[in-house]
Amino acid sequence: MGSYRVCVCFTRKFRITEAEPPADVKEAFKKYAEGGNQMSSEQLLKFLMEVQGETQLSVVDAEGIVRQILQKRHPITKLTRQALVLDDFHHYLFSADLNPPINSKVVHDMNAPLSHYYIFTGHNSYLTGNQLTSDCSDVPIIKALKKGVRVIELDIWPNSDKDDVHVLHGRTVTTPVELIRCLKSIKEHAFSASPYPVVITLEDHLTPDLQAKVAQMLTETFGEMLFVPESDSLKECPSPEELKHRIIISTKPPKEYLEASASVCKDRRNNSTRSKESEDDVWGSEPSSLTADQEENEKSDSDKSYEDDDESIHRPHVASAYKRLIAIHAGKPKGGLKEALKIDPDKVRRLSLSEQALEKAAESHGTDIVRFTQRNILRVYPKGTRFNSSNYKPLIGWMHGAQMVAFNMQGYGRSLWLMHGMFRSNGGCGYVKKPDFLLNVGPNNEVFDPKAKLPVKKTLKVKVYMGDGWHLDFKQTHFDMYSPPDFYTRVGIAGVPADEMMKKTKTREDIWTPVWDEEFTFPLTVPELALLRIEVHEYDMSEKDDFAGQICIPVSELKPGIHTVPLCDRKGEKYNSTRLLMRFELI
Repeated sequence: MGSYRVCVCFTRKFRITEAEPPADVKEAFKKYAEGGNQMSSEQLLKFLMEVQGETQLSVVDAEGIVRQILQKRHPITKLTRQALVLDDFHHYLFSADLNPPINSKVVHDMNAPLSHYYIFTGHNSYLTGNQLTSDCSDVPIIKALKKGVRVIELDIWPNSDKDDVHVLHGRTVTTPVELIRCLKSIKEHAFSASPYPVVITLEDHLTPDLQAKVAQMLTETFGEMLFVPESDSLKECPSPEELKHRIIISTKPPKEYLEASASVCKDRRNNSTRSKESEDDVWGSEPSSLTADQEENEKSDSDKSYEDDDESIHRPHVASAYKRLIAIHAGKPKGGLKEALKIDPDKVRRLSLSEQALEKAAESHGTDIVRFTQRNILRVYPKGTRFNSSNYKPLIGWMHGAQMVAFNMQGYGRSLWLMHGMFRSNGGCGYVKKPDFLLNVGPNNEVFDPKAKLPVKKTLKVKVYMGDGWHLDFKQTHFDMYSPPDFYTRVGIAGVPADEMMKKTKTREDIWTPVWDEEFTFPLTVPELALLRIEVHEYDMSEKDDFAGQICIPVSELKPGIHTVPLCDRKGEKYNSTRLLMRFELI
């Protein structure tokens, strides 16, 4: 029973009632229990195979599920029955642990070259907060690795005495952290969430002596874990399976830094001309609204070079040990984008583009980018004006085959929710196999054209039955001081532009356990890249609606049938109890 004070002398009382099973659940129970009031293991198995798409289960598995449900529901009572009644069946369906919407196992082929996968990628992985004044630390690196991030970016600079290496965001007032500390933390936590390889991308601003020192640090810290290529450069990327439990280094080879060192780094644009993005606009401004002038001013991180140092020109041999450790060579060939996207059959390389550089390149070179990413690595990174560590829409990168769509993992907002959603795929291992259409080459050497108008390939039907758990995860007055919350659900698709849409349920007033029972249909032209977006909000007449949970789920991995969808907070951390009961059908 919850009570809300309406005025000094009057209190409204509301009982938190458990909603009864939806009609679809009752009908499924009736059908598969064959009209009886109990469902046996065999009957449950039939339901799981025919409705839930669980074709790999046996009677023994079904018996185990029944035992689990009965032990959870009736832990003290010794039950003689080994069958489910309707409430047990509903409890099973509405359990996030027992009936999740996607698999938690690696299901993709992990034997293809690394370039055939989207890889969970961090940007400035060492920053604890904003891009200008926050502390540098190994803590956000550890957090990222524990979430399954597989690409860690470190900016490495000489310390003030020029005898050691620090990690910091250059030309800002971020406080540094020692490189060795970051490397040790990477070694300790690299494989806590996934056995597949961790790539360290280094943005290097060092002299050859310090590069040699970094080579020694890497070798001593990682030992056998460090993947060292047999030749100067890779002809083809090895597979994630071959590289299990290995650390891979990717940066510009030292020689390329020397060629670039004649150009002194330009000052950043005057901060005062940059407008701070509204925190209310969770998408930020669209990349397409940026002008070419702004793009030219935005200097690509693959073009950054350290200040010239005489010693670096006279002693290039000192850094040869460092160069030998670079498995994936980064760099931007001279001669503009067309040249940068040329494919060398004897060498795999990594190209970095800012979010607006990609947007601009996609307008005229879409198919060239797709072709490039079939064997080379493309990294996309946030524009320099995202001081508050916000992010951008990742879909344009994924549509063009970009493997490393780099995000500020310490950021916030809907773009980051999409990133979390994509990498819930494939058991959350940090590697997601790209769809075949991005890897295929046609008989006339043609590749996928991201601009092509495509027909509807699949239709996703989504039914939102009900929600529960807020009264356990939130204070009674969190949403409203005077009455229970008024929840509604927004459900939609993030994907290629033709597929994107959002719809919403009606608002259910004054109830902690809302029942919506509404169905939505989403036609999909590229279901392989579609993410199901789910958000719950609490309607507020006088102010902005309150946030009450969110999750993004890859459509390609959705299990058919009735499942429990656990909700997460703004940062992407799962709530203990808050969840929705939903039904999915992909036709």
